[in-house]
Amino acid sequence: MAKFLYRIGRWAFRRRRLVAVVWLAGLVLAVGAAATAPAGEDEDLAMPGTESQQAFDLLDERFPDSNAQGAEARLVFRAPDGQRITAKENRAAVEEALGSLDGNKQFSSATDPFTTGAVSGDGTIAYSTVTYTVDAVKLTEATKTALEDAAGGARDAGLTVETGGSALDSEEEPGGTTELVGVAVAAVVLVLALGSLVAAGLSLLTALLGVVIAFGLVTALSVPLGLSSTVAILALMLGLAVGIDYALFITSRFRDERARGHAPEEAAGRAVGTAGSAVVFAGATVVIALAGLGVVGIPELTRMGLGGAGAVTLAVLVALTLTPALFGLFGRRVLPRALRRADRPGGRPHPAHTGAGRPGLATRWARFVLRRPAAVLLTAVLGLGAVAAPVLSLELGLPGDESKSTATTERRAYDLLSEGFGPGFNGPLTVVVDTSRAEDPAAATDAVVEAVKGVDGVASVGDPVLDGGKDTALVTAVPETAPNSSETKDLVHALRDKASDIGADNGADVFVTGKTALNIDISEAMADALIPYLTVVIGLAVLLLLLVFRSVLVPVKAALGFLLSVGAAFGVLVAVFQWGWAAGLLGIEQTGPVMSLMPILIIGIVFGLAMDYEVFLLTRMREAHVHGASPEEAIVHGFRHSGRVVAAAAVIMISVFAGFVGMSSPTIQTMGIGLASAVAFDAFVVRMAIVPAVLALLGHRAWWLPRTLNRMLPNVDIEGEALGGADPAPAATVPGAVVQGPFPVGRS
Repeated sequence: MAKFLYRIGRWAFRRRRLVAVVWLAGLVLAVGAAATAPAGEDEDLAMPGTESQQAFDLLDERFPDSNAQGAEARLVFRAPDGQRITAKENRAAVEEALGSLDGNKQFSSATDPFTTGAVSGDGTIAYSTVTYTVDAVKLTEATKTALEDAAGGARDAGLTVETGGSALDSEEEPGGTTELVGVAVAAVVLVLALGSLVAAGLSLLTALLGVVIAFGLVTALSVPLGLSSTVAILALMLGLAVGIDYALFITSRFRDERARGHAPEEAAGRAVGTAGSAVVFAGATVVIALAGLGVVGIPELTRMGLGGAGAVTLAVLVALTLTPALFGLFGRRVLPRALRRADRPGGRPHPAHTGAGRPGLATRWARFVLRRPAAVLLTAVLGLGAVAAPVLSLELGLPGDESKSTATTERRAYDLLSEGFGPGFNGPLTVVVDTSRAEDPAAATDAVVEAVKGVDGVASVGDPVLDGGKDTALVTAVPETAPNSSETKDLVHALRDKASDIGADNGADVFVTGKTALNIDISEAMADALIPYLTVVIGLAVLLLLLVFRSVLVPVKAALGFLLSVGAAFGVLVAVFQWGWAAGLLGIEQTGPVMSLMPILIIGIVFGLAMDYEVFLLTRMREAHVHGASPEEAIVHGFRHSGRVVAAAAVIMISVFAGFVGMSSPTIQTMGIGLASAVAFDAFVVRMAIVPAVLALLGHRAWWLPRTLNRMLPNVDIEGEALGGADPAPAATVPGAVVQGPFPVGRS
């Protein structure tokens, strides 16, 4: 692979204008496709195979006109202080607002709160359920405007009016201030790490180009493939983070090769052949882990995984082709000032490459760890274990209106309904009774209704609603507790057990569904899939690292370190989102269960990112080891050449991910905090502390591989050993260097 990528790097350098034009054309086409594509909107989560989804499918069949998962809204009215909503003038304002909805083509019906009993016990709050003939994604702007105008009319009459439900669901738009702050921090880190504005701009340019193309493609395909705004934001987040990092790694290696004295084209080829090999491997691990999310069985999670995988694939292709092309276009300006002064054809290596002079921070840190490996290892493991401790209290759920900002009308409507009708009113359960096989359908339905009323935790049960064939009944049960509470979860299971038994005794099939029940089913499915998916990811990590480093203990150490960093990230999520620690500082207004999609999504993403740092740090160590360096010298060599770059890459990723915390979407907030903390723990604690400590304690045993296994494994040559032959500046000319082959292993 190294030789193949070496040829790609040299070709891209020579054909730099052609490569730049091709990518520019791709950018124009992607932006054009996104601009002309119809706007897509988020769809409701679905979980095929669950009881809730089976019930929704049955309702679509038996109640075709009701559209069980269609759009609905709730207009919640509150009378002015000291008045009742049933007062003549207030009642007239409510009726006028609801009457204004008639005439809209997508409008189906609006319940009258004064005839359906939808008035609170103290008479101050009332609500109307507005239904539509189409799904939420198909509502037109005219329909949404009519709903807003209806609410506005009642407000003009003096009422407090808030709107909830799916009809006004809006997509989260990227591009806010916090994301720009994250990119700005990344730019500063690049300048400090590379010492050149041009080199820093090159990394940002390649990353932004890949991100814009990926975002454009996701936007263009949002309607035909059902891609939501969350998919687009995930593609933006991942593409930006890995795109900058991949360009940084290749640029750093290019400058390193130039410091050795290689000509620009040769240096570009070697950079892509060595660092590019690591980029391909790291990108492949991210893609495989994200694509593997499809096995969970949630279509939205599958789309998120594939969207993110596509963005990462683009980032890899851009890094391997456009980055070396820009080396040719920018010329010597990519190099730091000191190296430009020393840059001469066939000249001697730059002193910074050999480690002459005062050692850098990364080298000094490596030596510190080597002096106290056991203490560093114990401190790091205990520290991560303490941070991960809250994960024992992890609760999974799906955020609803209760998790939104109080500045939104949906959250205020939720609070008004809870105040007037109880916390469980926002999460009603739908009991579907299929009596098509029952001898006495009416008696079977009545038996199920009585059984539902007798279950502890049910606040109220509505009258059955029959379909046209009178062989299916809908029964609405309102819990006493909030939708995301553990009591409501227990209630759903109790209802299913009791109602199903009663239905079976009467020849009826009974399903408990509704948005709350579906969310519970999805959360439980995610929890059940977490350990199997984690096992697959860990197994994949061990296998891939076994191929790369040809060692048994290095992959095991990497996998255990990955578990520690992921566990600590989950601990942060529990502390922030469940316990509320520092929630106010992060703009999180409501605590509750952790978004159920997050743990498995974070595992998939962080797995690939963790392998990034493992590969980029350990390839330099293995380079030194295979050329005769001692274990301690190999560790110092790896940190000298990759420590600063890995640290910079981690800070960039943390900045980009943290930049998304400021968005109002709970899903994106959770993802931003989870990924930023996971990268911080993995890069700075696991890879920078635990890895060198373990390698120091293991010594030569760290690189042990049984002979039989050594003969069986293919040689992927990710370090570019096949390219190591013709170094124009032998390191033996550098005082204090130990030379084994072309790689200097300094004693500095």
